[in-house]
Amino acid sequence: MKLVRLIRQQLLSLSGVGLMLGALFFAAALTPTLIPRSYLTQGALAGACFAIGYLAGVLWRRLWHYLELPEPSARARSIANALVAAGCLLVVIVFLWRAAEWQNSIRAVMKMAPVESAHPFKVCAIALVTFVVLLVLARLFKLVARFLAACTRRLIPQRLANVIGVLIAALLFWSIASNVLIRVAFNALDSSFRELDALHEPERPQPTDPGRTGGAASLVKWQELGRTGRRFIASGPTATEIGAITGRPARDPVRVYVGLNSGDTVQARARLALDELKRQHGFERKVLIVITPTGTGWIDPAAMDSVEYLHHGDVASVAMQYSYLNSPLSLLFQPEYGADAARALFAEIYGYWTTLAKDERPKLYLHGLSLGAMNSEKSAELFETIGDPIAGAVWSGAPFESRIWRWVTANRNPGSPAWLPEFRDGRFVRFMNQNGPTVPRDAPWGPMRIVYLQYASDAITFFNYRDAYRRPAWMEAPRGPDVSPELRWYPIVTMLQLALDMGMANGTPMGFGHVYAPEHYVDAWVAVTDVRDWSTDALAKLKEQLAAKARTTGAGNADDDPDRGG
Repeated sequence: MKLVRLIRQQLLSLSGVGLMLGALFFAAALTPTLIPRSYLTQGALAGACFAIGYLAGVLWRRLWHYLELPEPSARARSIANALVAAGCLLVVIVFLWRAAEWQNSIRAVMKMAPVESAHPFKVCAIALVTFVVLLVLARLFKLVARFLAACTRRLIPQRLANVIGVLIAALLFWSIASNVLIRVAFNALDSSFRELDALHEPERPQPTDPGRTGGAASLVKWQELGRTGRRFIASGPTATEIGAITGRPARDPVRVYVGLNSGDTVQARARLALDELKRQHGFERKVLIVITPTGTGWIDPAAMDSVEYLHHGDVASVAMQYSYLNSPLSLLFQPEYGADAARALFAEIYGYWTTLAKDERPKLYLHGLSLGAMNSEKSAELFETIGDPIAGAVWSGAPFESRIWRWVTANRNPGSPAWLPEFRDGRFVRFMNQNGPTVPRDAPWGPMRIVYLQYASDAITFFNYRDAYRRPAWMEAPRGPDVSPELRWYPIVTMLQLALDMGMANGTPMGFGHVYAPEHYVDAWVAVTDVRDWSTDALAKLKEQLAAKARTTGAGNADDDPDRGG
């Protein structure tokens, strides 16, 4: 009986204005953004948006009362509330009815099978649970703020004490969330995944060739590579496999990988990577690529297989792990994570590379996907390499925090879309998507070639905190080919939708979202590494075979590849 009375009391204490504004936020959360949603994620998102809308309504009502603005009569207020409530309920019903249609608008551009239902009752139930949890936390905040205000009310005026109480409570909750809980959880997760990875039995056999990384003569032990490192070393194409497709003599590519357990410091691991690369004569190859992995240490096989086939195996690549956490988590809470490791590896490789004769050393390139792309950008400072520049870079799915990507996109040529910019005459940097570059393929390059491979449906690239109050430029017409025509911008809600899309961006079909297809990597590497000994028909055949291999093995799809990590 007491429980029923308590629940009734809590329900009666809810704000009518908050509930109505929350309903509108709930409805807006049902609209499409970049990635299809399940009923579970849709319900959690809708519940969070309802809670934020409710909070906005409560604050608006409190502000109105605090400013002592005139109040309407009780009768006028009840009539207005009834009309607004009916309107909000109608909007919610209509939006729930259209939810499946909106989700199918995303699935259609990604060539996915349509869904028959958006499961509105399940969505509402999950949203209700989410709202209740957030409401409890909000009321806990209110109690703390009141307590702090009461403590200071004896010394300062009441209203000032109330403001100070709210500010101190906000600072306290933010500090606990960001500096304590998130940081401790972040480090704990990283450490626990490291221990788990060390205990995990190698699922791939150790190389029989003693010269390969992890082999009997290697400076890097096979067990210390970690799961993602072992996969990278063991999954590359052999000279025989390359020759079977190209019809020409080929070499076994050199792949060097150093795991987190291979050294106590980033400097020690970077030196080990350099020594292992030298031992395998990687500096005697035609192409040398310094790779910065994703947050989990994963390297996209679609990226490396394509360039190794294009250059008939005459490629050496080197990578160093810096984390076990996925990129979206790192991006939101510690975007600087991994920059020191990327910087240390590049400094070691580049430092030795510059000592070699220019006509005898390989062309040096950079590559990174997702968080790896952002950290790869940070690894090479232009003022340090301008006297002896690298040959270029392929950066795919560069996150919204990427410094160079953000500057180039902001300064794109007028009229070019934000989802596929053109930058000046295209001699320095070009952008590509599923349909290739916007710059003609025969347009001249400068001494350094940089290609950003990105999809318009990749929320990791196009998320921005400013989306909370400003319509993003990539939503302007014309839109990307893989973006729903039904997508609309709503204040606050769109930012939360895109934040959720970041966590789901690896679950799309290949060639959409954050899952980059090998045939698109082929175009990027052809442009950056200046491939000229392949005919158009031969390139088309290579793309077909790499795409078929990726579909067969599930490479590049997060659902089939738990190590991907964005």
